[in-house]
Order: sequence, then C-alpha cells, then structure tokens
Amino acid sequence: MDEGLTDTPEGGGHGRRRKVGHVPVLLKEAIDFLAVRRGGTYIDATVGLGGHSLEIAKRLGAPGHLIGLDKDSAALEQARKAIASGQLSAGNWPSVTLLHGSFADIGTRVAAGSADGILADIGISSLQLDDAARGFSFQAEGPLDMRMNPQAELTADQVVNHMDERELANVIYEFGEERRSRRIARAIVRSRPIRSTAHLAGVVLAAARPMKHERIHPATRTFQALRIFVNRELDDLRALLDAAPQVLKPGGRLVVISFHSLEDRIVKDALREGVKSGHYELLTRKPVTATEEEIDRNPRSRSAKLRAAERV
Repeated sequence: MDEGLTDTPEGGGHGRRRKVGHVPVLLKEAIDFLAVRRGGTYIDATVGLGGHSLEIAKRLGAPGHLIGLDKDSAALEQARKAIASGQLSAGNWPSVTLLHGSFADIGTRVAAGSADGILADIGISSLQLDDAARGFSFQAEGPLDMRMNPQAELTADQVVNHMDERELANVIYEFGEERRSRRIARAIVRSRPIRSTAHLAGVVLAAARPMKHERIHPATRTFQALRIFVNRELDDLRALLDAAPQVLKPGGRLVVISFHSLEDRIVKDALREGVKSGHYELLTRKPVTATEEEIDRNPRSRSAKLRAAERV
C-alpha cells in the first residue's frame, strides 16, 4: 500500500517529497517470499493502488482466487481498474474479490485455513498523500482529516482540537516517538482552534524547531502519530497478525512490509511468538530492505522492512 513518495525516514511522508508515481515497494522480494502457487488463494490485505495485487494475479492464474482488502474505497476503485487492465493482456486470470474494510477483520471475512498466502504492505498510499483534501500531508493546505476510511467517525480535527493536553502529548509521544511531545501538545492547545494541516504544521514548527542534522520537517512525527491514532493502525496490525495463523493453510506464507519502527517491532515480535508456539517457520532472520537501485528509483522504499514466515 505504501507506494508513496518520500525521502524522509520512518515513512512519515511529510518531509520534502519527490514524486515517482505508483511504484510498489519491494515488489520482487515480496512476490518471491510469497511463492505464489498457481491456482491457489492469496490475500492482499492492503490493496492500495493494486501494484502488488497485479503481480500476484499474473502468477496465480485460473482457477486461483485473489482477495484484496482496503479501508479506502477510492483506492479499491483504482485497484479494480488496474487489475482489470492487467487482465486484458493475460488469457489465464484468477477470480478477484475486492473487499472494503480493514485487514483487522480478516479472520471473520476469510475462511479459516483457506489462504496460501497473505501479503500486507502497511501504511499510507500515494493516492492518500497526494490528495490535499484527505489531510494526511502538510505539503498543501488541507483539512485535518487523516481518515483512511472516509466513513470512519474519528478525524484528526477532533483529536487536535478537543483532546486533553496530557492525552494529546501521550499520543504524539507513543505513536510519533516524538521526544518534544509535551511542548508540542501545549502549543497546539494554546493555538486552538487549529484550522488546517498547514496551520498545525506551523504551530509544531514554532514549538519544536528543527534539530541539528535532522532531515525531516519537525511536524513529521506529530502527523504520523495523529494518522496512526485516528486509523487505529497498530491495533489493526496486531489483529491481522493474530488472525493470520488461522487463515493460512499449512505451508501458506505471511509477508509483511512495514515502514517505521513501531510497526516493524510488532511484526518481529508476532512472528517470533508464532515460531515459539509452533505456528511458523521464520523465513527472514533479519528484515529485508530495498537495494540502492530501488531507493534511487523510489525514495519511499528507504524505510521499508520486509519480514516473512511460513505456516507449519
């Protein structure tokens, strides 16, 4: 899903960005670890703009089944078009089911023991980052929204303008790993109402000037924290990882690409626990990262880490 376009660390997506278009991150590595079996059933838990799904479908063929999920209905529509376009140039094509919703619900939306593989490319997509109206980035003036699912109730505006200062500081610290969280939360509360993404970025910048040798905008971690909190990203990731062993067939593979340390830590710990409990054999002792060639082609891939395991 994170085909996004940033040259900032930790996949925050809010520093100076260089557009490279829709480029699936770690595409070859993800598909290789997934080891697609023709005629099998595979789940792309984060369809995004369909880049990984398209490659899975090409290898899967009929009578295979590709199931794709995404919180963002706009992304699903783009993915639908991309996959349909790929089908036009391929005679042997799997059936494709695209579902609107969170991968946290995979355990209830996909039959137990039915999947030969699950791919989850965690994070935010270029489609979301590049649309100022979605409020994910402060590169352009936009509303404080940040919802991956536009039908969800909680917005960044509600958090920024109504949350208690202490709780807001905790959110910024926990989900943004921002050491200046108290100072930033205090400045936000004093500046209320915060009207837009640009207004919020300005408030954070005034409260926390760039640190020496820092390569990212001072508001990057605050925006990351708000996005993660609004979308329950870490809770959803844990739910996916909890359900994956039940959804996978014996020999089925789980491949997860994360973009910042909070996500990677959760994935690493879950796979290690899966090995201890006898659910998994680990396929990656250390995370797989992008080559220098891919980073040059797509700076977004710099912070990507891939981990994989096989159901036993």
